[in-house]
Amino acid sequence: RYTAKLLHDEIAQGRASGGSIQDGTPIMRGGYKFLESCLRHKEDMVIYEAARAICGLPNLEPQDLSPAINSLQAALSSPSPAMRFATMKTLANVAASHPRVVSKCNEDLETLIADANRSVATLAITTLLKTGSENSIDRLLKQISAFLTDIADEYKITVVKSLQQLCFTYPSRHRVIVGFLSNFLREEGGFDFKRSIVAGIINLMNQIPETTESSLLHLCEFIEDCEFTMLSTQILNLLGQMGPSTSAPARYIRFIYNRVILENSAVRAAAINALGKFAAQCPSLRPSILTLMRPGLVDEDDETRDRASIAVKTVEAAMAQFPYDVPDEDAEDVPADEPQAGDPAAFLLLESMPMSFDKLERSVKAYMSAPAAMDSADAITFSSLPILEDLPEEEEKVEEAEQGGIEAIAAAPAGPPKEKLDPAAVVYAIPELASLGRVFRSTKPVPLTESETEYVVECVKHIFEDNIVLQFIVQNTIDDQRLDNVTVAVDTDSGLFEAAGEIAAEQIKYGDTVNCFTVLQRNADEPLATCNFTCELHFSVVQVDPATGEEEGDGFEEEYPLEDLEISTSDFMAKVAVGDFRKSWETMGNSNEVLEKFALQFKNQEDAVSAVIDFLGMQPCDGTGTIKPGGKPHMLHLSGVFVGGRSVLARAQVAMQGESGGVVLKIAVRSEDEGVSRMVADCIS
Repeated sequence: RYTAKLLHDEIAQGRASGGSIQDGTPIMRGGYKFLESCLRHKEDMVIYEAARAICGLPNLEPQDLSPAINSLQAALSSPSPAMRFATMKTLANVAASHPRVVSKCNEDLETLIADANRSVATLAITTLLKTGSENSIDRLLKQISAFLTDIADEYKITVVKSLQQLCFTYPSRHRVIVGFLSNFLREEGGFDFKRSIVAGIINLMNQIPETTESSLLHLCEFIEDCEFTMLSTQILNLLGQMGPSTSAPARYIRFIYNRVILENSAVRAAAINALGKFAAQCPSLRPSILTLMRPGLVDEDDETRDRASIAVKTVEAAMAQFPYDVPDEDAEDVPADEPQAGDPAAFLLLESMPMSFDKLERSVKAYMSAPAAMDSADAITFSSLPILEDLPEEEEKVEEAEQGGIEAIAAAPAGPPKEKLDPAAVVYAIPELASLGRVFRSTKPVPLTESETEYVVECVKHIFEDNIVLQFIVQNTIDDQRLDNVTVAVDTDSGLFEAAGEIAAEQIKYGDTVNCFTVLQRNADEPLATCNFTCELHFSVVQVDPATGEEEGDGFEEEYPLEDLEISTSDFMAKVAVGDFRKSWETMGNSNEVLEKFALQFKNQEDAVSAVIDFLGMQPCDGTGTIKPGGKPHMLHLSGVFVGGRSVLARAQVAMQGESGGVVLKIAVRSEDEGVSRMVADCIS
């Protein structure tokens, strides 16, 4: 194990410089030969530890793994269950990155499916699903079918996840795999097992669009006899989103209506909601769906009754305003079965809110906290509310939901949300600053000193339409000093900003943290660009008794240099995600589009993607902020709102530049203003 640890660090260093086991340092070659010689030891435990150590080394080539795999293959027939389990676990880990190397063990793995130890059998199944070929899928599914009926749900869930990965590997066999999964939806099983299958099918629909219609039918059959309310409501919501856009949406209506007359109140409400979406998106089905929704008007449940009332009245109004003309059977040009522009049903039942309820609550509170906001006679609309950035916990929730679907939603912890503090509240509390208007966004604190220095200073940039308020957070760490009349002087050679005023901190005692402010006025005639400001802390030092705090002498003026402060274009961009990036991108149009190509000096895609997100200050959408393994060019979708309320979207392709190293970035930026698109694209340069 010590040799393995030593080699782990040595190989990582050698691989970073382009080395390998055979061409590496003497320590690398000698250590590997020692581990390889241990594979011929007389003790099984030594052989296993040596094989596990070799398999655990980073970035090995397949030929370097072969001796260890051969030894592990022999250990699969060990009479010891512990040895078989340990061997299977190691092979399963190797199969994730080198399935072809492990495929030589497939015959031995198939015999372990019937192993008395269920953990060993489960590992054998999941490993075979990684290493098997497309031609072996039918045989494997037949073996798994008998195996799943005899194991606990926790093992079944592991197998379901492996089947999902198998479908990603061989998408042409999606019908067989999805059909196999759906069969077990109708078998006995707990909530977690059924939830994992439903989540797997939904993920397959998102990744492989060809599976959509057949998968929806399988889910429809499942909710006919589903005992779990949460799964039924989630599937009904999915049907409402995806069913109307299929080739034959009418086939799903019967399944949804059955839930209206046979299920509990929560499922009935979800079914009414789904029927409303079908009626909104398919005008030809509105008369029949309207008949099916009317019984909901007298439902005993308030929620169901309210949803039915809204849906029925909205669809009736849409039918009166845009009556549907049934085309002749012999007509050549049949109009598309979709709502017309201005259709009230499509707007009310299909269009989502521009923000979540949590963000709406935060936005309303921020609106109320702004000076004189509640005195205005103007109506409160979505466009008049402050633009708020997505919080880190909201980003994580969206990302988990995109990756895990129903499974992530069900696993989300319950409980009241934490109160979010508005960083602009300190600005609104000062009348001189409150007169500047509403803060567009506030940045995170930027340190201007080391945390161990005698004066610790951080800066928060509050962005306004025409001004920037720099909030300097100053802490005094010297016990025999008091700081009076504390200000921060900023200076720059740029003509973009000019210092327009200061608000000093009257005094800062030992251990206290107090704010002082500097106001920068922006020159509207100059385009935004990155500016650097030299900062200097100005104050009067008063010597005091550390014990009593009493003054011990006259004060004197002092200056303390700080780190330079950078104000970049990304500071004027709020990270705001959009619900449907593709639709938003097409709606924005290319009239104000800016295209650029850059060569970036990064060694890997991960660093390049993180840097692009930081440079632009925008929010990744559709889970594109995380790179999938494989080294393929990565497409990054970004959205944000620029100061002034102008929406900005960007698509960026990040690709490695081959053996020469470096990263190539191709970016397209769209916004409501071509000048904004240009400024955002120039952030990279």
